[in-house]
Amino acid sequence: MSIVVGYVPTPAGEAAVRAAIAEAGLRDEDLLIVNSAREGSLVETTVATPEDLDRVLAQAADAGVRAKVLRGTHRDDFTDEILDLAEQHEASLIVIGLRRRSTVGKFIMGSVAQRILLQADHPVLAVKPAS
Repeated sequence: MSIVVGYVPTPAGEAAVRAAIAEAGLRDEDLLIVNSAREGSLVETTVATPEDLDRVLAQAADAGVRAKVLRGTHRDDFTDEILDLAEQHEASLIVIGLRRRSTVGKFIMGSVAQRILLQADHPVLAVKPAS
C-alpha cells in the first residue's frame, strides 16, 4: 500500500506534502509524490523545480518515509491522473491541498480538488495551508 499526494509548489501543495509525510510515517507506507504538467502548455505554474522536489524528498527522508516522485503530463484534467495512479498503486490514501477560491472561480475553472473528493474510490485527506 502507499499514499499518493498531488504536489504543486504552492502553500496548499506544501501543506499536502507535510500531511502526506506525516500519514506515511504513521502508517509505515511508501509515499508517491505526483507532479504533473499540462500537455502542450507553454507556461505551467504547477510544475515543481528539481530543487522543490529535492526539498520534499529530503523532508520525507528526514521523517523516515520512503518516497519517490512521479512526474508526468496530463491532457485536460489532473484529476484523472491522480485517480489512476491511486488505483495502480493500491493507495490507502490520497492527499490533496486546498486553496481558497471564489464561487465564480470554481464555476468557471472547475475544481480539481472537488472532483477528486467526489470521484475517488480511495479515502481522501484534504488539507489547507496555515493562515
